[in-house]
Amino acid sequence: MALKLITAPTEEPIALNDVKGYLRIDGTDFDALLTGLIKAAREYCEAFQNRAYVTQTWEMSLDAFPDLPLKLPKPPLQSVVSVKYTDQNGVESVFAPSNYLVDPVSEPGRLAFAYGKSWPSVTLQPVNAVKIQFVAGYGAAAAVPQAVKTAMMLYIAHRFENPDGDDVPEAVHSLLWAERVVPV
Repeated sequence: MALKLITAPTEEPIALNDVKGYLRIDGTDFDALLTGLIKAAREYCEAFQNRAYVTQTWEMSLDAFPDLPLKLPKPPLQSVVSVKYTDQNGVESVFAPSNYLVDPVSEPGRLAFAYGKSWPSVTLQPVNAVKIQFVAGYGAAAAVPQAVKTAMMLYIAHRFENPDGDDVPEAVHSLLWAERVVPV
């Protein structure tokens, strides 16, 4: 299984001004650095929790038709954009949405066959034959849990004050652990 980010989040879970207020920084001297730290904090926290925070689109590639129901990574799942497969001749086809159900309520979200449906009987190309594109995340930045935002603030503060350090404060992990998802 391979995952590819198709559309990155258009905003970060926490705003630059909030970080500057938290760190008690006035002026714009550190804006570029802090903007980078905000992105790094989100990426670290998302990777630790195996989640997506602000709306983003991902593509999962598989070598064969998966058994369904299939748990989709990067919860929470918002929707499935498409399910496509490529046959041995390189012809890409769309697996019609009427053939499957999307379960965004379960965590992680799932893709299941509609009643009486199954995968088509075709020979697939040997690698990355099935591609499932899906939208994940809590939605807008305002919907991201406060524990995540606090963990990000702690991460940013630590990196700002210790730019050469490679450790992460245990408080960051403590805040993130409760909602951590085991990778699918």
